[in-house]
Amino acid sequence: MSHAMIANELSLRFAGKQILDSVSFEIQTGEIFGLLGPSGAGKTTLIKILTGQLTQDSGYARLLGKDTKELSAFEHEKIGIMMDSFGLYDRLSVYDNLVFYADIYHVPHKRIADILKSIDLYDHRNKAVSKLSKGMKNRLSLARALMNHAKILFLDEPTSGLDPVTTKEIHAVLTEQRKRGATIFLTTHNMFEAESLCDHVALLNEGEIIEYGKPTDICRKYNYLNKFRVTLKDGEMVILENSSASALQMKEYLEKGVIEAIHSTEPTLESVFTQLTGKELDCYE
Repeated sequence: MSHAMIANELSLRFAGKQILDSVSFEIQTGEIFGLLGPSGAGKTTLIKILTGQLTQDSGYARLLGKDTKELSAFEHEKIGIMMDSFGLYDRLSVYDNLVFYADIYHVPHKRIADILKSIDLYDHRNKAVSKLSKGMKNRLSLARALMNHAKILFLDEPTSGLDPVTTKEIHAVLTEQRKRGATIFLTTHNMFEAESLCDHVALLNEGEIIEYGKPTDICRKYNYLNKFRVTLKDGEMVILENSSASALQMKEYLEKGVIEAIHSTEPTLESVFTQLTGKELDCYE
C-alpha cells in the first residue's frame, strides 16, 4: 500500500517556543489517522505544515509523493481542509458558500444538496453563515471540505461542539469517505472518537509524539494491571487477577448466578495519555 503522507523529523519554533519537536509518522492511502492531544499541543500547526500553509524549520513532509513546500494548485485540488471557519463567508448563505467552492472545483451544483442532507444542514441552506451556531459552522466546514472528492481530508476537531446524534452522523460520513478511498487526517481530543474511527493514532503532547500505533495495541501495551472488574448483582465490585488463581472464584460466582457484568481493566487512550504525561486532557486550553 502506498503512502498518502510522510512526516520526518518536523520541527518548528515560534516566538521562542518549540511548537513541534521532531515529529515523524507515515500514513497509508485509505486510512483514518488520528492525531490526539489537547488544545495547544501543536495539532493545527502540523496541519498547516502538511498542507503547505506553514514552512517548518527542519525536517520534511510529503503529501501524495510531493514535498509540501512545493504543492501546486493541482495538488491542492486533491486536498479537503476543515479548520474552524476556514474558507467560510459570513455574509453568504450556507448554499451560496458551497456554490462558490463548487464552481472553483468544477463540481455540479446538484452535489451540494446531497452533501447538506448528509450532514443535516439542508433545512438551513438559505441561512447566512453569520447566523449559524458553532456546531452548524463545523458541519458547513466539513461540507466544504467534501466538495471536491478530495483524496486527502484534513479535519481539525470535526465534531467539536456537536451533540451526540450529529457526531454519530459525522462519523458515518467519514466512514463512507474512507470506503471510497479517501485518506483522512483527523485531529481530536476526543479519545472515544479516535478509538472507534482511527486505524492508527499518534499522541501529541507539547509538540512531541509520545506514542504511536493502532488504538487497541497502545491500550494493550499499557495494560499493566491485567485484571478483571466483576460487578455483582448486589452492587459489590470485585477486582480479580487475570490468572488461574481467580478461576475458582469466578466459577463460584457463575454457579450462584450473582454476576451483573464483567469488564477487563484495559486502559483507554485517554488514560494512557494521562499516564504518560501526568495530566488530564481537560487541563489544557
